[in-house]
Amino acid sequence: MANRKRCSWATTDLYRDYHDREWGKPVHDDTKLFEMLILEGMQAGLSWLTILKKREALRAAFDGFDYRKVTLYDQTKIEELMRDERIIRNRLKIESAITNAKEFMKIQKEYGSFDRYIWSFVGDTPIDHQLKSEDEIPAKDALSDQISKDLKRRGFKFVGSTIIYSFMQAIGMVNDHVIDCDFR
Repeated sequence: MANRKRCSWATTDLYRDYHDREWGKPVHDDTKLFEMLILEGMQAGLSWLTILKKREALRAAFDGFDYRKVTLYDQTKIEELMRDERIIRNRLKIESAITNAKEFMKIQKEYGSFDRYIWSFVGDTPIDHQLKSEDEIPAKDALSDQISKDLKRRGFKFVGSTIIYSFMQAIGMVNDHVIDCDFR
């Protein structure tokens, strides 16, 4: 696999593993969708590499990203998370994970699953951008603006358009691998 051509941002082992196994591959599992939504929100102001390094600790701290359990977190749990040096200890981000878990479950109730809701924005078909260069990858677009606006209207936090565009890439709603990447 070392000889396969990748997008140029995959410069470390963690980045390469994420690029090769996850980025741009369609995700339809609600627990995994919740995980990626929370991780993308946790990234705000940080590098994705920081998130990848802390991912396993975040997964453990947030009960495997079981949104049902996260909805039950109280002040005691928030304080416990704030003391956990292995994770991102930002109170607003931690509190947003709890808020987002509750809103996530409301969407599940309304649509049958979060997967059905989020993928309806692309008609259940990933957008393949056919990019020649990584310079063409946008930080956000009209669709991420639309989804961000809808999520905010529903009460979600840390779901700005740039965060949502990264989420769309992470869950394969958009394929932004450059056309000469062997992992398209």
